Amino acid sequence: MAAATATAAGCSPSDYAAYLEVALAAAKEAGAVIAEAWNKTKTIDTKSGDTDLVTETDKKCEELVLSRIQAAFPDHKFIGEEGSAAQGFTDQLTDAPTWMCDPVDGTTNFVHRFPFSCVSIGLTIGKEPVVGVVLNPILNEVYHAVRGGGAFLNGEPIRVSPTEQLSKALAATELGTRRDDAFLDACFDRIRRLGQQTRSLRCTGSCALNLCSVAMGRLDVYYEIGLGGCWDLCAAVLVLQEAGGKVLDPAGGPFNLMSRRVLGTNAHLAEAASSILGAAQYAADEPPALGALK
Repeated sequence: MAAATATAAGCSPSDYAAYLEVALAAAKEAGAVIAEAWNKTKTIDTKSGDTDLVTETDKKCEELVLSRIQAAFPDHKFIGEEGSAAQGFTDQLTDAPTWMCDPVDGTTNFVHRFPFSCVSIGLTIGKEPVVGVVLNPILNEVYHAVRGGGAFLNGEPIRVSPTEQLSKALAATELGTRRDDAFLDACFDRIRRLGQQTRSLRCTGSCALNLCSVAMGRLDVYYEIGLGGCWDLCAAVLVLQEAGGKVLDPAGGPFNLMSRRVLGTNAHLAEAASSILGAAQYAADEPPALGALK
């Protein structure tokens, strides 16, 4: 397949068909690798303490996805979780077509065989997500979206929930990988504040699947501060937006794909949730809001 160039402005869903085809094929291949390794003994390493895990499957899946992307679109850029960890930093996002991949989002779930793990592949053009695929091979769920083309689960259109009252909402967040007192105090302050106002709260262990769960109405609100990186978000943010949801900074400002902060809601609860989270406690060294990407 020849290399393609495009800008987000003025493109139609049909313009993204070739990108989506490659992303779906790569995700299915990587998903098969995850499924095949699911019940086997795993070689586990840590990145930064006992809670930030990586396995041979993470590395194998990212190499697979990278090779498929490079073969199809050799001029495109690529930001992957494991490649970023290996080099010690995340590349800057530019306007150029840039793929973002989390090869196993929910690695801890994968290690423990808790069935919320997925491969996430997204494409940005002009710094905006335009193609997204999130595949959970254990629950046989494949989410996909292209900019302006709607969101789908296993080929069927999905929409966010109609919940209008926070008191009737099911929310989600994550504990992340930090266990120091400053972070945990802030984390549980946010959980307490939002938990007081919602029906209940879940921690399922995958940023991408949490956002997709909001997209298909399984959750109403999801937030996280200090998540792994843009690879966790890129594909699922687009799925949620195309399903009629709203994505913003947890404190209520504009969403920034590179900020390691996200609040995803259905069409009604963004203001109520962000007002609570904006007034909550934050550790001094948690990632700050960055404002809109330019």
